[in-house]
Amino acid sequence: MTDASHPAQDGPPGPASVAGPLARRASVEGPSGEVERPAGSARLPGARRDGYARLPTGPVTVEPVVATGPIADDTRHDDWQPSAGTAPADDTRLAPWALMAAIVALGASFFVGWGIPIAIVAVVAAIMSLRRPVENRAIARWALVLGLAATVYSLGWLVWAGMQFERLG
Repeated sequence: MTDASHPAQDGPPGPASVAGPLARRASVEGPSGEVERPAGSARLPGARRDGYARLPTGPVTVEPVVATGPIADDTRHDDWQPSAGTAPADDTRLAPWALMAAIVALGASFFVGWGIPIAIVAVVAAIMSLRRPVENRAIARWALVLGLAATVYSLGWLVWAGMQFERLG
């Protein structure tokens, strides 16, 4: 190990070697007399207190528990009952729309095969309406059956049209 004042040291000299014998140790001085600590200032975390107001193991006062909520003897319960009509009723019905789409798709499938997208929409809507508890199951079943029939007829038209194109080309 080399000494900082050794002349064979490589690298830049450190602060101790620059100051030489005049190097002083850093020290923290207290505030001057011009600095005053205000009486109501906040205490620094970890700073020592001047004294305790009570012993840390002294008796602790028990404060009464304040309960919030309705009074048990109160006969009015208007505040705690749900008011009628606050939740909107689910008036949306999907089964009639599925049935209408299935009827349109079935009518189109008697003439052309391009009604298959409407038939697929009708089948999907019918399945969704069968899974909902508020829907009319009879309408949803009719929509499913008619939508499947429209899908089969439309596919039949598309297969027949494909065979006709192969015959021509």
